[in-house]
Amino acid sequence: MGLKKRSKVSAEFSMSSLTDIIFLLLIFFMLTSSLVQINVDLPESDAKTVAPTDVIVAINMDGSLNLNGRAVSKAALEGAVRTAIQESENRHNATITIVAEKGVNWSEVIDVTRMANRLQARAIIATQPRKS
Repeated sequence: MGLKKRSKVSAEFSMSSLTDIIFLLLIFFMLTSSLVQINVDLPESDAKTVAPTDVIVAINMDGSLNLNGRAVSKAALEGAVRTAIQESENRHNATITIVAEKGVNWSEVIDVTRMANRLQARAIIATQPRKS
């Protein structure tokens, strides 16, 4: 009888377990990153460069906001900034300068930068000179 042995080794690699591990790692990092609070002082700089400013948003320690020197509520800020950008001479390349007091919660600064991103404007953070 001519029986043949079938001992071929399969050289396949299963990616299903690897994708499960990557998916679980992704979920872990997404959950833990939302729980982390970053409390940092606003930066100090040595730079003497003056950036062009179209709109100035000031964030005070008590949570109040000022737009170009006028008080504005948090709910009306985006509409007021949009109007100020449309009225500026440089509306296609507008720059929003964020002036935040030292000690202001960093999440408030991030909210203003995200608003600037939605309005397709550049956002810069005003810094103070370094103390010698």
